[in-house]
Amino acid sequence: MISETIVIGWLELALATFFIMAAGVVSVVMSLGLLRSLAIATLRTYLQLIALGFVLTWIFSTYSAWIVLGVFLFMMLMTAQILLKRVKHKPSNLYFSTFTAVFISGIIVTFSVTGLIVQVEPWYDPRYVLTIGGMVLGNSMNAIALSLERLFDDLSKRAAEVNQALAFGGTRWEASLPSIRTALTAGMTPILNSMSAVGLVSIPGMMTGQLLAGADPVEAAKYQIVVMLMISAASALGSMCSVYLVYNRAFDSEWRFMINDE
Repeated sequence: MISETIVIGWLELALATFFIMAAGVVSVVMSLGLLRSLAIATLRTYLQLIALGFVLTWIFSTYSAWIVLGVFLFMMLMTAQILLKRVKHKPSNLYFSTFTAVFISGIIVTFSVTGLIVQVEPWYDPRYVLTIGGMVLGNSMNAIALSLERLFDDLSKRAAEVNQALAFGGTRWEASLPSIRTALTAGMTPILNSMSAVGLVSIPGMMTGQLLAGADPVEAAKYQIVVMLMISAASALGSMCSVYLVYNRAFDSEWRFMINDE
């Protein structure tokens, strides 16, 4: 028998805050200096997710295609900005290229799932487009950030090899190809690990949410399979697009390598 959803009250939500105290105790005991960061992160979690709940309530009630697309575009803009903060030792002015990669993977994967697999009616139903799009963007963000970080790090370590390849007439693509392959592997590794462990080590978030909401376990499993496969596609597509669009930024207009091994 499938049970009804158990509603969490504000008091119960406040009690959940005590869980963060375990991390706070570890920080104090081990002198990690993370107590202030934990407090700020907890406060932001409360404020951002509660605000999101109210915003989604409004969006679901308005049911406007323009609002849904506007919110989705804003999410993609923020995704590109946040992931670039995680990439160290990168060339400047990568935002447009990164946003393009996020946009391509986000639009293609999200609307392929909602239009072809879930077959949402109408096509802009915010309950599906924004939730599925959020998962796509969140996971492609991680993949793209890992790929770009590994790309520039590996190019830096291969500086002598890259310069030698260019000196012997190789193109920027040929000189960068080993680093590009390393970067794409890094971007895809987390989702491959998750797919290997799903159902054995953990019950993923999408399936957990549906089970807590009272969905049939088999139907929840079907949705989770779709989610895992779409995340793998978003990770691969986002990583490939971002690496392809930015690898040549490691070179100047005369094909001179601009990143040195530190």
